[in-house]
Amino acid sequence: MDYVPIKENRDFRHIYSRGKNLVSPVIVCYALKNRFGRVRMGITTSKRIGNAVKRNRSRRVIRAAFRELLPRIKPGYDFIFVARAKTPYVKSTSVQHAMEQQLHKAGILK
Repeated sequence: MDYVPIKENRDFRHIYSRGKNLVSPVIVCYALKNRFGRVRMGITTSKRIGNAVKRNRSRRVIRAAFRELLPRIKPGYDFIFVARAKTPYVKSTSVQHAMEQQLHKAGILK
């Protein structure tokens, strides 16, 4: 199973407004059930994270953690992950652990 990237601004706004938000010190997750039956995922990194190198590292770490959890995620959900100030400084395993806790709490993991 693979995910589809979310790129449209209206999709981001829709998930921000309707989705359930789950917060941890490393990432924030917005999750919303969709009608497509596929998993879609978007990542947001603001300038507060740091320079371009840190923002890109944050995106890479979040993507790697999400890919590890993907086989256990129920199909038909949209996710937006927002990087926080700690994200560029941690390994993908700690991001994966935080992500796993958030998705388990939301009841999205199989």
